[in-house]
Amino acid sequence: MSSTARISALLCACLLALTACGDGSGKKSGTAGGKNADGYPVTVSSCGKEAKVEAPPRRAVSLDQGSTEILLSLGLADRMAGTGTWTDPVLKNLAQDNAKVERLADRYPSLEKVLAKEPDFVSASFLYTVGKGGVADRAKFTELGVPVYVSPTDCAGKDNGGSGDGKRVKTLTMDSVYGEVRDLAKVFDVEKRGEKLIADMKSRVDKATKDIDASDARLMYWFANSDAPYMAGCCGAPGIITRELGAKNVFDDTREEWPQINWETVADRDPDVIVLGDLTRKSQSAESAAAKIEFLESNPATKNLTAVKKKRYVLLSGQAMNPTIRTADGIEQVAAALRKFGLVT
Repeated sequence: MSSTARISALLCACLLALTACGDGSGKKSGTAGGKNADGYPVTVSSCGKEAKVEAPPRRAVSLDQGSTEILLSLGLADRMAGTGTWTDPVLKNLAQDNAKVERLADRYPSLEKVLAKEPDFVSASFLYTVGKGGVADRAKFTELGVPVYVSPTDCAGKDNGGSGDGKRVKTLTMDSVYGEVRDLAKVFDVEKRGEKLIADMKSRVDKATKDIDASDARLMYWFANSDAPYMAGCCGAPGIITRELGAKNVFDDTREEWPQINWETVADRDPDVIVLGDLTRKSQSAESAAAKIEFLESNPATKNLTAVKKKRYVLLSGQAMNPTIRTADGIEQVAAALRKFGLVT
């Protein structure tokens, strides 16, 4: 069977399955007369487009870990058919629910593999995931009748044109993360759960930043790659962490999300603290924090950095360095480390 024919067959199976299915949640299910569930269809903004959902999703596929962990945090494992694109182990409190959902791929699953799960909703954290080079262009999903939601954290006030990871036209805040939680909670008709999750995150951030002044601390965020390292610019998720603590990012003079910066420039900036992405994927050099530290302490251009000589390292998951619910974890962890290093007043 050709690829096109196979996809068409999968779509037919998907549509037949969805026609026969109700909500399964014990509330607001569709009727035999073909009417939509109460309050549906629901339409949410999706990075310049609209995602229209006719009924509470029953077979959602989340294509990025950030999106997956939001759905799991909302208690939606039983309404998820698959996940993809992982950089870290799942949050421990979500491990049991996550084990119930099939992982389609550690990186991008194929379009055919996603369609084989007969999805009625697809979510992603990044435009690239549902664009050229990712799983498939979101227009393809729309053509096949599957609504696609992309997080506002990757498009609101951000220019994704050109090469690299985009450029922040406007400074990102936690409000965009909270907005993603609200959108997904609305789509799945669990809005109270969404507000509770947001309230919990806000409480944690407030507690972590209470009475903290790290204005004398100069931070650098290294995500991955030792050959041409990706360092955080001013205004993405690391920027949220830095601003919440009143600290300074040594590369706050660029609005690029993750510019690649040479080690000579890093040496010139000489950070007080280095925040390291501790990734478990294996797509680039120096993914784990251990590999990064080994490089920093042996490379002639970096071994005499203040942060390296004083071993002021903060280890964060990749998800905490992306705009996700784990950015709150990043705020907590960096705040605790700065206190330990004696760099706060």
